[in-house]
Amino acid sequence: MKQSESSANENIIAAPLHVIDLIRKKRDGGFLDAREIAFLVSGAADNSIPGAASPIPLEQLSAWLMAAWLRGLSLDETRSLTLAMRDSGEKFSPARLGKVAVDKHSTGGVGDKTSFLVAPIAAACGLAVPMISGRALGHTGGTLDKLESIPGFRTALSLQEFETVLAHCGASIVSQTPALVPADRVLYALRDRTATVESPGLICASILSKKLAAGLNALVLDVKTGSGAFLRNREDAEYLAALMVATAEAAGTRTVALLTDMGQPLGRAAGNWIELVESVELLRGHRPAESEDLRELSLILAGWMIHLGGKAESAQTGRRLAEAALEDGSALAIFFRMIEAQGGDTAVFSNPADFHKPGATQVLNAWETGYIFEMDTTKIGWAVQRTGAGREKAGEPVDPHAGILFHARRGAHVEEGQPIATLYATTPALLPEPIALLKAAILVSDTPPQPVELVSRIFTREIAEAFLQNAVR
Repeated sequence: MKQSESSANENIIAAPLHVIDLIRKKRDGGFLDAREIAFLVSGAADNSIPGAASPIPLEQLSAWLMAAWLRGLSLDETRSLTLAMRDSGEKFSPARLGKVAVDKHSTGGVGDKTSFLVAPIAAACGLAVPMISGRALGHTGGTLDKLESIPGFRTALSLQEFETVLAHCGASIVSQTPALVPADRVLYALRDRTATVESPGLICASILSKKLAAGLNALVLDVKTGSGAFLRNREDAEYLAALMVATAEAAGTRTVALLTDMGQPLGRAAGNWIELVESVELLRGHRPAESEDLRELSLILAGWMIHLGGKAESAQTGRRLAEAALEDGSALAIFFRMIEAQGGDTAVFSNPADFHKPGATQVLNAWETGYIFEMDTTKIGWAVQRTGAGREKAGEPVDPHAGILFHARRGAHVEEGQPIATLYATTPALLPEPIALLKAAILVSDTPPQPVELVSRIFTREIAEAFLQNAVR
């Protein structure tokens, strides 16, 4: 009897899988096992590889994504999806570098340029930072678009070139190669076109599959909250943070997530070239008041990277080491070395104002006297995008010189007629829309706003696992 039951179970396990059955199962609230999810992911990856044997039709993948968005993914499903996507293509191994590999990932923001600070800082402290980044998406900017505003800078490196730059500099920021996590390119493009982006399980798998495929030993996650975050609801952001920490830790990568404020642009610049200029200014040891939040957050994130990478006994000690690397110029030297190793011309930073050639410029003055009480950062992000700094759809070019420079930030007292922002656009015809968006996004009041914490919560493995045990989803 037991033998026949065992044979029956083996037959069930080995039974052929059919996409329509998996769509129906998820649609009806069922849970997919690791084999079923791996089958879907393999079919998605095959769809991105010309001549592959068994791609799953895009309409069926779209139907499953919508079912997953509506029904949600369990913790086990999320972990299975993350690992299957990680294993859908080639993987990078930093083992030959002889260093601990650590990275940072942000869930996306306006003016978020911490990568240009934390990567060279962590490398200056003896870590390897293999950073695989993305392009502008919706109202948020893209790290790769910003770097490509440097003449000659290459983000599309092969894995061998990636390793060479890391060995030479300690840090490298590149785009996803065609062979790295191919399933994510297909699934993410479908999510973008089927309104299924804002799913914690799907977001978690998309982010972590690429990070885990880079062979990381440790990862620091910057999960945005507030008016400029993809997940504006704080409970959703907390759940995503805990989910990513627990999932990455289960895969063997030491991980921490910080909930950080995106209730206003980070720093004073939002665009492409102008964000690099602001970053290099901080790397040179300057401390303009409007960039202090950018500096502080970068040091906090880098401190955690240094701690998780085993170079400091605590995140606080790591922060002190990070600040030392910023102040002694070693982080700047590594950043410039990385730019040159990837084909970029660092000479443009000698006189950045001379290189900055926007097609049109306009100053926006305060329309009334009072305190900047609130900033709708999503609207501000769209204003930046409409200057020409972002794209409407994948593949479109962006203007390296477009963007917005802010002269007053949340909590500042402004007089009517005082400059609060300078807009740089590709053409004069593009200026009216972002100006209108800025006016709609910035609320001026007679009273100042309450201060908002830059970092409001930290999820370690223990905190994340306890949170998920009590989370209702």
